[in-house]
Amino acid sequence: MYRTLEVLGPEHEFSIVDEALRPLPIVDRVIKELKGRIVNNVPLRGFTFGKELQSHVAEIKANSPFRSPRVFEETMHRAVLEIGEVLERRFHAGLLGSGMHPFLELGEAEIWPHRDRSIYEAMGRVFNLRQHGWLNIQSFQLNLSYSSEEDGVKLYNTLSNILPYLPAVSAASPVYESKMGECVDNRLHFYRINQREAPSMTGDVIPEYINSFREYRKVTVDKYSTELRRLNAHPCIIGKEWLNSRGAIFRFDRKAVEIRVMDEQECIKSDVALSCFIRALLRGLLKEESCLPHELLVEDFNSVIRDGLEAKIHYPEASKARDVCLHFYETAVRNSTEEERKYLWLVRKRIVEGNLSDLIVRDIVKKSQKTSLVEAICNVYLALVENLRDNETYS
Repeated sequence: MYRTLEVLGPEHEFSIVDEALRPLPIVDRVIKELKGRIVNNVPLRGFTFGKELQSHVAEIKANSPFRSPRVFEETMHRAVLEIGEVLERRFHAGLLGSGMHPFLELGEAEIWPHRDRSIYEAMGRVFNLRQHGWLNIQSFQLNLSYSSEEDGVKLYNTLSNILPYLPAVSAASPVYESKMGECVDNRLHFYRINQREAPSMTGDVIPEYINSFREYRKVTVDKYSTELRRLNAHPCIIGKEWLNSRGAIFRFDRKAVEIRVMDEQECIKSDVALSCFIRALLRGLLKEESCLPHELLVEDFNSVIRDGLEAKIHYPEASKARDVCLHFYETAVRNSTEEERKYLWLVRKRIVEGNLSDLIVRDIVKKSQKTSLVEAICNVYLALVENLRDNETYS
C-alpha cells in the first residue's frame, strides 16, 4: 500500500443540470451511454464515473490515488471535461459543483432505481430519505493513506481536531429550495440530523477519540449496528463499516481515512487546494500530539456550520474560526512541499476574503438588487457551471 499521507484519493459529487439549472435524474442514461448497459460504476481512463443515492447526482473518483497534486488536478479536470462532453452532446446538460443544488424540490427528486436499490430500500425503511441530508448533498471526499494501525489511529484522532474548523474554508452550500439558508454550510446542517432514527450512525459528526481499530469498531460500528437491529433493519445494512456517517471514517479496504465534512467546490483546482492544505497541515499537527476535549470540538463545529469564518470558537489563542484557519494555514505552509505551496494561496484567499458560500451570497445579494432572487441565484450558479468546466476559481 502507501506510506502515511503519501497519496490523495479524491471523490467528487456533481449535479447533472440542464441549461436552466434544473436537476436531471439521468445518471443511469449517462452510464448506459458510456457502458452500453446500466451498472453502478464505469471505469474510464484514470477515473470512474458512477451513481449516487440521488439519480441526478454523479460521482467522479480517481481510479488510483495521487502522489502529485498537479496530476490530481490534470486527471480529474480531464474527467470533468470528458463527462461534460457526453452530457452536452447527448443530453444538452452539464455538471454543477457546490454543496447543494439551489433549486431542487425534494418531492421531485428521484432515488437510484437499479442495482443496489435493495440497500436504499432497506435504508428507507429505517430513515426518512426525503430530506436534504439525503437527496440534496454534494460532498468532496478525500481519502488519506496510513501505513500502520498506530499511524491510522493517530491520523484519525488528529483529524478530529481539524474537522470542526474545515467547513469555515470549504462551505459551499448557502442556498437550497430557491432561498438563502440559515447556515453558511447548509449541507452539513442537514447532514447532522438526517439519521435521527439511529443517532449513533452520525454521532456528533466529529469522531470520538480512539486507541485502536478494535475500539473504533466497538464504539462506532458495533454501536450503530446494535441500534439498527433494534429498529428491525434489514441484515444487508447491519455491521457495515461504510455506514458510519461521521466526518472522518476508516476505509480499511484501502488503508485510508476518508474525510466527509467538505462541500464540493466550484472547480477541481479548489478541491486540490483543500487537499494540499489538509495534507500539509496534518504533517505539522501529527508532530504535536495535542488534542482538545471532544465536547469543545463539537461545539465549535456546530458554530462553524452556522457562522463559518465568523464563528466564535473555543480554540486556544483564537476567538473566531478565521483565526484558527489562519493558524492552520501557517502550519500548512511550513510543512508543505513545493508543489503543494502552488495551491495554498487559494486557501489563504478563501480564509481572508470568504469561503465559496460567502462569495455566492455576496453576489446573489448584489444581483438581486436589480432582478428577482431566483434569477440572481440562477445567474450565480450558472457561473459555477462554467467554473467547473473551465477549472477556474470563483472570485
